[in-house]
Amino acid sequence: MGRTILVSGGGRSGKSSYALRLAESFPGPRLFVATCPVLDGDGEMLARIARHKVERQKGGWETLEETVRLPEIFRERRDRGVILVDCLTLWINNLMYEAERAGREVTESDMADRCRELLDAITGCSGTTVLVTNEVGLGIIPANAAARRFRDLAGRCNQIVAAAADCVIFMICGIPLFVKGSLPSGRDDAAAAAGV
Repeated sequence: MGRTILVSGGGRSGKSSYALRLAESFPGPRLFVATCPVLDGDGEMLARIARHKVERQKGGWETLEETVRLPEIFRERRDRGVILVDCLTLWINNLMYEAERAGREVTESDMADRCRELLDAITGCSGTTVLVTNEVGLGIIPANAAARRFRDLAGRCNQIVAAAADCVIFMICGIPLFVKGSLPSGRDDAAAAAGV
């Protein structure tokens, strides 16, 4: 059975950079799963995605863009040494969007089921899984129902995944705080050498 690491934090806290460098301290092959939907006409986001792909090529990453099928990806690619998902909160956003288009609403119970399905799929992997998520519940209560539902779903997802993870790291101002567990033996030095 592999190891699961959850990296959380606020926007621009350094969580994605840290997660990438940390994941690169583990042996490959490496799969990066990007959950950000690519929208036509969003030039700034397309440029950002292209820049990130170039950055990851140096680390020998295969990039896969997948907005909702995370459990299936883990079942299909369980042979990878490292799988990095960036990020779970966009996955939640995408699940909400897909449900809305189908005339449904994602409940916290639905979210819990999806998280358990994801964790079951991750359990079948022999390598290291690094999951990135946003901590969205530290600010004021959102002003509209959809934003409150998103906050609640993200909170439910984060709690379930963190409970199952071997290691939980909270990023603040680019500094990792170990909330639960630790890196595997010898990884502290490897991570430090990688600039983590």
